[in-house]
Amino acid sequence: MSVPAHSRVTDVVATPVTAPTRARRRSDIEGLRAVAALLIAVYHIWFGTVSGGVDVFLLLTGFLITGSLVRAMERDGRIAFGAFWTKLVKRLFPAGAVVLGAVLAMTYLFFPRSQWTTVIEDVRAAALYYGNWHLALDSVDYMADNAAASPVQHFWSLAVQGQFYLVWPVVITAAGLIAVRLGTRIRRAALVAVGTVFAASLVYSLWITATAPVWAYFDTGARLWEPALGGVLALVVHRVNLPGPVRLVAGWVGLVALVLCGLVIGDALPYPGYASLWPTTAALLIILAGAGTTENGRLSANRLLGLPPLTWLGGHAYTLFLWHWPVLIVYLELTERVRPSLTGGLMVLGASFAAALLTSRLVDGGVARATRRLRAPSWSLAAGVLFVIPVLVAASLWSESIERDRQLRLELSSNPLAYPGATVHLNPEMAAGLPELPIYPDTTTVARDTVDQTRECNALADDTTVVTCAFGDPDSDYTIVMVGSSHVRHWFQAMRTLADQHGWRLVTMTKNACQFSSEEQEYRGLVYTECSDWNEQVMDELAEMAPEAVFTLASLTDREVGEHVPDGFVHQWQRLDLMGIDVIAIRDTPRFDFRVPDCTDRNDRDECSSPQAESMAVEPPFRHLANVPHNTRFLDMTDYLCEDGTCHGVIGNQLVFYDTNHLSYAFSQSLAVVMEPQLLDAVGQAVPTSEPTLFEAAMTLQEGEHS
Repeated sequence: MSVPAHSRVTDVVATPVTAPTRARRRSDIEGLRAVAALLIAVYHIWFGTVSGGVDVFLLLTGFLITGSLVRAMERDGRIAFGAFWTKLVKRLFPAGAVVLGAVLAMTYLFFPRSQWTTVIEDVRAAALYYGNWHLALDSVDYMADNAAASPVQHFWSLAVQGQFYLVWPVVITAAGLIAVRLGTRIRRAALVAVGTVFAASLVYSLWITATAPVWAYFDTGARLWEPALGGVLALVVHRVNLPGPVRLVAGWVGLVALVLCGLVIGDALPYPGYASLWPTTAALLIILAGAGTTENGRLSANRLLGLPPLTWLGGHAYTLFLWHWPVLIVYLELTERVRPSLTGGLMVLGASFAAALLTSRLVDGGVARATRRLRAPSWSLAAGVLFVIPVLVAASLWSESIERDRQLRLELSSNPLAYPGATVHLNPEMAAGLPELPIYPDTTTVARDTVDQTRECNALADDTTVVTCAFGDPDSDYTIVMVGSSHVRHWFQAMRTLADQHGWRLVTMTKNACQFSSEEQEYRGLVYTECSDWNEQVMDELAEMAPEAVFTLASLTDREVGEHVPDGFVHQWQRLDLMGIDVIAIRDTPRFDFRVPDCTDRNDRDECSSPQAESMAVEPPFRHLANVPHNTRFLDMTDYLCEDGTCHGVIGNQLVFYDTNHLSYAFSQSLAVVMEPQLLDAVGQAVPTSEPTLFEAAMTLQEGEHS
């Protein structure tokens, strides 16, 4: 069938070959939504694992939206894009915005300052429906591994759905245009288009889950096959009419499999990948079991799903999903538990139900009543957007307030006698008389500020290419290269200060979670092949660069196995010895079982300490180490981090760690003063006589203050 040359997307005319099919209302679909929402809540609250419920929601989204869009094309010859999107905004935005606003309020009231900035950024991303990509980027940042769970983390799936809603009308419209051009049925063309998306996304999902599983979890491309599968089902389900016994078995197998999904899969398999075929197949069986007939058998799973209590709950599934996670996170924050008890979990579930019902009644019902007579798409859009704007404004104003406080603390910290950091240990009188001032850096921004200083000069976990950055005097005749993991990287501020002071050239070669070692390493439970490849490239770079020295770790601290020196460390030092390169190996830092900024926000700073023996050896494990080559010199800053066997989270009014085990940028810089004598001795350079060293200047300043 030909189409006039002037035809546009919105001018496609319905013809006999594109006759619409009428959808039968299925109450069991609403019951399936209820089961999915309950599974999500139950598994999150008591098990902390995936449940398969989100996969069901994505499949049902594709099933319902695809059917609706294709029927519109068959009936009207076009899709009213504006009306479609604005109705979604009106339906989704108000409740979501209310929950996000409540999260901001609860964060201010109940959460430590150290989590404020992160929550604000997460809320902003959730409100603008890019939360999945925001979390995906954080997931590949090793420095964010110790971050607390976000109270809006679950909004990632809504972002995936929102992006699907943007793309899908275009896909169906394109299929409709092609169908008219070729003289075939719109449903047939849509099936080809949706099936193609399904196949391409599934193949991509299997690949990305195998290569980057954490990223894949939030990747829209790795999830798109799930609503596409629902779309395929919507386009063929009207032709399915299974025999009664088959429908009975399929329905119960699907329902039981869905309920058991979280127990069987849990966190044992990378997700989504092959594992997500379990819940989607289960939902597919349930939908097929209820297809092609107006009556479900008395003993069928579909009849159970269609009972009024479940269909009623299905009508509130969206708001229950929105509320269960922030209520859970607030409960865990207030009780300082990792997982709720049975009673606590029931309280969380009950509070989530109450909040969901209140939101549905006051927000969704109120908006529907207020806009009942305002049918123009612009009014629907306004009804939704007006809820989101206050959330975004509140987040922006709060961010500005945090930034003002950050600048104030920065000004206060410019006085080295008020904020001495590690140098407080140089003068016992100063340490005894130092007043407690607001902690610097500010706990709300310390993590981001620390990471940002070296973010562009660091290889991520998936990278195999060495990233190098050079600092200091480019014409210096002495070059030091920092090589290793984030526990080498967090010495950067100290090393750069010393390089600038003594005219050295400083080069960085660091990689997330990758030690400078010849041994095979693991990352997040998998063999870390990218680290092995990176290490070999580093050795090639060092051979070509021929620096005077390499700065790296001398030991590894660990709360489970204790502090030790891996054999691979020594082997790398020996290889550098053959290349004529000196090694400056620094002892690793302690590790806490709590986030230090969170602790300082909740408690007195003196309580934020940890026994040295929990992660470090009594004496350096390299002290009596055999086979250490002659090119290797050791540094040990433990006395400035731990005192009398106790490691402190705040020293000299400065925050020592920005998470559980990484130095803050400010404290790292303060360590330059006390590190200087050991480092100068290690590099074998004479102390300059024309001007005092950093160490001498600090001693003179403190002695003058207390003379």
